[in-house]
Amino acid sequence: MRLLALDTSGESGSVALLAETGIHQLQMQGPRRHGEQILGLIEALLAEAGIALGQLDALAFARGPGSFTGVRIAAAVVQGLAFGTDLPVVPVSTLAGLAQGHHRLRGIRQCLAALDARMGEVYWGSYRSDERGIMRLFGTEQVAAPERVRLPPDGIWAGAGCGWAVYGAVLRERLDGRLEDLAPELSCAARDIATLAEV
Repeated sequence: MRLLALDTSGESGSVALLAETGIHQLQMQGPRRHGEQILGLIEALLAEAGIALGQLDALAFARGPGSFTGVRIAAAVVQGLAFGTDLPVVPVSTLAGLAQGHHRLRGIRQCLAALDARMGEVYWGSYRSDERGIMRLFGTEQVAAPERVRLPPDGIWAGAGCGWAVYGAVLRERLDGRLEDLAPELSCAARDIATLAEV
């Protein structure tokens, strides 16, 4: 499968191409410059791989939660590309991409992905790895005050995402020793959106 994936849901952004040779990703330079850079990165990534847009099988993007403007940029770009090429589009949760990245980088099997939703709330999702190494949603994604998010009933979990930097103290206390690996600096990446969109 050949698939182009975009993530502009956070401060940094990236574009990834999944092809026969693996997954190749280009990172945007500087925060909040998604609109300026995204089309150039797509063009550069496809040219580097020697693949035309029409030779792709699908397009994918991080559908949020995240920055409203950032998600809108990715959705608009993907919609435009899909309209011109008649390619299918796969929207992927930013929280799922975050959990997939934590699994890829650290091999964790259970991840509590958290993003700062502002105004005292957190975007939250619990994910478990299947036998193929794909992080699957356990329960439902939610937005709530950190004191009210639904925690998984048991097990040891890892935490990822900027929500942990803001609300980590409350969430750690609620988990009562069931947290083993914390990565508040981790953000979603297009390569992980591509991995999830392929399955």
